[in-house]
Amino acid sequence: MEEIEKLSFEDALRALETIVRQLESGDVPLEDSISLYEKGERLRQHCQKRLDAAQARIERIVTGPDGVPVGAQPFDTPER
Repeated sequence: MEEIEKLSFEDALRALETIVRQLESGDVPLEDSISLYEKGERLRQHCQKRLDAAQARIERIVTGPDGVPVGAQPFDTPER
């Protein structure tokens, strides 16, 4: 089993989507479902961590009208 921490966001998201499809199918035995759910939660946390890091990077990069970085503002703040 590949370590989750080493997965890219895209790979982790694909693995999480696969788990969701398996769980939704209803064809997985209970014990396997629990294991899949636990792995899915770890993958979800990993994806969230990656998204939070990307958002923090975006917040640090704010450019002025001339394209020169002028400061930082929160990601979800409306444009100035």
